[in-house]
Amino acid sequence: MIYLDSAATTFQKPRTVVEAMAEAMGTMSSPGRGGYPAAMAAAEAAFDCRTELAELYHLESPEQVVFTMNATHGLNIAIKSLVPPGGRAVISGYEHNAVTRPLEALGARVSVAAAPLFRPEEATAAFDRLIVPGVDAVVCNHVSNVFGFVQPVETIAALCRKRGVPFIIDASQSAGMLPLDMEALGAAFIAMPGHKGLYGPQGTGVLLCGRDVPIRPLLEGGTGSLSEQQAMPDFLPDRLEAGTHNMPGIAGLLAGVRFVRKLGPEAICREERQLTRLAAEGLRRIPGIEVYALPDLEAQAGVLSVVPEHMDAEALGNALADRGIAVRAGLHCAPLAHRTAGTLATGTVRISFSHWNTREEVSRFLRSMEEICR
Repeated sequence: MIYLDSAATTFQKPRTVVEAMAEAMGTMSSPGRGGYPAAMAAAEAAFDCRTELAELYHLESPEQVVFTMNATHGLNIAIKSLVPPGGRAVISGYEHNAVTRPLEALGARVSVAAAPLFRPEEATAAFDRLIVPGVDAVVCNHVSNVFGFVQPVETIAALCRKRGVPFIIDASQSAGMLPLDMEALGAAFIAMPGHKGLYGPQGTGVLLCGRDVPIRPLLEGGTGSLSEQQAMPDFLPDRLEAGTHNMPGIAGLLAGVRFVRKLGPEAICREERQLTRLAAEGLRRIPGIEVYALPDLEAQAGVLSVVPEHMDAEALGNALADRGIAVRAGLHCAPLAHRTAGTLATGTVRISFSHWNTREEVSRFLRSMEEICR
């Protein structure tokens, strides 16, 4: 199988991730639940994972790194900590349902900073117009999961700092590939999955929490700390980590983060962009295919979408699957992004890369596309 759906999950994992998870199953219990070796091994692995992430994203303390089930879990915590029922939020035109559905559930009044694809200056201008007094939070993904559009989170963060509005970043498609500096951005929260660009297992995620940010737990329960009081602890990470930790997942995530740091996010980004450029160039030579990609890719990461003119996007995705090529077709849980880009009626076929893909795989994918379109 040629796997070109890493924007959903990086299917190929480093061997060290698998080995770490297997070792955790045989050596770790739960952190903070005792002083015996299995509990201490779990506590050490969890602390090491927090430390690696704090260093990668420039946090003052490892305690600001909270483990979640996925980015959606983290975004729900972040949004519901900052936006009250009926509150006001500003979001980009490319947000995932992981952002729009929690806001809908809150009955929030949402303003969309819509801008054309791959136009970061216009995106900034749209946010500039909408970040006004009374806004409870601004939410923006770093990279669109449909089109790979790299949004100008640095300039949006500066607007939020200047106007005193909390900023939430969805780093689902950028974590492990593009740089993020929590301290410099001054973000309230940054949410990311463990199972995409950090090469960890499914069922893992991370929420990076800013200093002095109001935090509302989604779950209450045991934390191994302050057991005599009935309110959740008021300190991180305990306030947001009720219940038993997923230690095999955290151990695997630790191995994935170390893999990314060893290779270097910049090198991974460079590889993915090279493959994206190669795919886009080849797709443009195929009649009947509309390609959503930039020539220089400076405002695009390792994700691109196409729309076939003479067949349904789902049919094209299925035809590729029949040839052993895994892509994602449809709306990608991001109807707002498709509405903004004008592809809501058709959906797209999304191609997305990881460290494990090769130029030969891109060539085989392009040959299959040519055969199907003929």
